[in-house]
Amino acid sequence: MSRPLSVIFYWHMHQPFYCDADSGRYHLPWVYLHAIKDYTDMAEIISQLPGARAVINYVPSLTAQIEDYAAHLRDFLDGKHNDINDPLLAALADSDGNYDKAGRAYLLEACFRLNHERNMHRYPAFSLLWQMAEHAKGHDATAYLGSSYFTDLVTWYHLAWLGETVRQHNFVARRLIEKAKNFSYQDRRDLVTLIASLLDNIPATHRKLVEEGKIELTTTPYAHPIIPLMLDFNTARETVADAMLPAEPYPGGKERAEEHIAMAITHHEQVFGHKPAGCWPAEGAVSNKTLAMLGKADFNWCATGEAVLHHSLKHNVREQQSNRDLYHPWLVGEGDEQISCFFRDDRLSDLLGFEYSRWKTQDAINNFMHELAGIHHRTQGMDAPVVTIIMDGENAWEHYHENALPFLTKLYQSIAENDDYDLTTCSDYLAAHPATEKLDHLVSGSWVYGNLSTWIGDTAKTRGWELLIEAKHVYDKHIDKLSPEQQAAAKEQLRICEGSDWCWWFGDYNPGAAVRDFDNLYRRHLGKLHQLLGCAIPASLNVSISHGGGDAEGGGTMRRGSDS
Repeated sequence: MSRPLSVIFYWHMHQPFYCDADSGRYHLPWVYLHAIKDYTDMAEIISQLPGARAVINYVPSLTAQIEDYAAHLRDFLDGKHNDINDPLLAALADSDGNYDKAGRAYLLEACFRLNHERNMHRYPAFSLLWQMAEHAKGHDATAYLGSSYFTDLVTWYHLAWLGETVRQHNFVARRLIEKAKNFSYQDRRDLVTLIASLLDNIPATHRKLVEEGKIELTTTPYAHPIIPLMLDFNTARETVADAMLPAEPYPGGKERAEEHIAMAITHHEQVFGHKPAGCWPAEGAVSNKTLAMLGKADFNWCATGEAVLHHSLKHNVREQQSNRDLYHPWLVGEGDEQISCFFRDDRLSDLLGFEYSRWKTQDAINNFMHELAGIHHRTQGMDAPVVTIIMDGENAWEHYHENALPFLTKLYQSIAENDDYDLTTCSDYLAAHPATEKLDHLVSGSWVYGNLSTWIGDTAKTRGWELLIEAKHVYDKHIDKLSPEQQAAAKEQLRICEGSDWCWWFGDYNPGAAVRDFDNLYRRHLGKLHQLLGCAIPASLNVSISHGGGDAEGGGTMRRGSDS
């Protein structure tokens, strides 16, 4: 009798810092919107299904902002202040709904940023608002859209972003969806109250799931930096020999990486009440030195992309008849720096991320189970085969019917109810089956194509690093001259600037609007760092880094693990 195949779902939740260091105002709403939809839905689905289990990764830059939103909305609702620090939420909570010209233009741009087929046109009242906007724009008549149009628009946008489990079961959400139009101030305030409660519940809900053994929670170095590049830009050339690199290394990269790692552990303990055993390095970006640092920080395990294993073993494991090398964790490093490393199954992960949303739910489930059966067959004879599905836990689901609630429910059930499979977590797997095979040399790379080209190597991405290097030199020169309070603000701002998301978006293959948003925000963050250090903002930060203009799959928020 063959052993069951262990199956691990690893959902990665991440957003960069969108908040101004001085004003506390948010430039983009993606933290709270994903929180009320994807983070809420995922936890509720796992909670309600007896056999469902998963690993969920929360980046500190995300949970810090969720907590900030929740605290700010609590104070607003308690009457401690009358201002909301996010313009979209502020528009929802506006008492009279008489938005000025700039406010109306902002809502017309912001309130249609969602999947139209899945989450807008399914609601006739919301779809009508879009049709009216398109007609008004076509006839230069947006000024004739009345105040009730905009209050209905901002209300519908937030209703459409609620989790499917919330829309189905929460009384306020159901009442407002049924009402459909002419939303009053009290309606909108009720919706703000619901949003506040959803944000407030996220840490406690996840703590409870950990206590019940339903999930394992992991972390990422604090602001999601690409640590291999912070340590040594030349790691990019291990897989892309002609990668364009900055002329000098990142100043103090090792110390900066150590700080991000240490802060992640501390923050995770504060939010979730326990020390994480596992780590998802930002974007699964790894190198031998990176994993040594994680091992030394007492992480038991980490994970990265399948192609990193191909490069490290110097052959494509999928070309082997059994490809067993992919279906067990590997030991990397020596002594107190040793760590177990899981490798992502690109095929299964990319099917979930990009393909199944276009399929009928049962057809997708059948196909996934067929794929699992193939892996189970090929790994017969192994002591403890394990397949690790790792993917973005937030951006894929809007492309599915009903935010993937039917799909994920049936997926968990199909696996949990089949004796050939064992839904588990990375730590539970290792407790029963410690890694034994050693990977002598790990080739640097990430889960995207197994290399680091998404964050460095061309003119725009390398320019992003050069501006950061310039700012870091200014930081090193001036940080000791500041008061303790000023130092704390500058240090946090530097951490924000070191995040991976800025360079992720640079490139002609990404949509122009998204590139513009992140390009502007990155340069604003760098400019704020200079200001916090008591220095003038350099003229170089007035020049755009990248313009985009492409049509990247999934809007650029997600990538496939391989380009084949």
